[in-house]
Amino acid sequence: MHLFDNLDSGNGYKIRLLLAQLGRPYEWTNLDLDAGASRTPEFLKRNPNGRIPTLELDDGTHLAESDAILFYLAEGTPLLPIDRLGRAQVLQWMFFEQYSHEPFVATPRYIVKHLPPGHARYAELPERLAKGRAALAVMETHLSTRSFFVAERYTIADIALYAYTHVAQEGGHDLSPYASVRAWLARVAAQPRYVELAARPRAARD
Repeated sequence: MHLFDNLDSGNGYKIRLLLAQLGRPYEWTNLDLDAGASRTPEFLKRNPNGRIPTLELDDGTHLAESDAILFYLAEGTPLLPIDRLGRAQVLQWMFFEQYSHEPFVATPRYIVKHLPPGHARYAELPERLAKGRAALAVMETHLSTRSFFVAERYTIADIALYAYTHVAQEGGHDLSPYASVRAWLARVAAQPRYVELAARPRAARD
């Protein structure tokens, strides 16, 4: 397999973390998104939406969208429940991550880290941060009586939500009010074969 990615991307990190924890070998190409590397004709043949991560499978098929890639890779592993309800609950939290969490936790981080001060998008931050706090409050309530998001065990739902939550402060979020979320972050970081977001995979290409 070959993962097209960017080292600072939380969405790409989801895949790198899962592959590390599954012990799956893969090749990795780091794309300079700020230089438009995901918009080149060559890359658009792999993913017409021009986004990373994109995973090239062994048969040449390209799979996009981070949570879809997580679901594909986790099939048949302990990180994806086999029962109908458990799988639906994993998807429930992955949909939550994409629609209620990522735009308001990940996007502020992108604005702060990748756009110059005074950029027009800084005007979005107050509303995005407020909605991000609402998402973190939902997570806090759920985790106040649970160790993990689904079935009291570590699954790809946790990976999906961990990726940007654990660096939320880089976009202006304060995690100190969310004790259960912080305890959960520590539990995820203690999982076997854990790797950090900034850890470059083996067989990396730039």
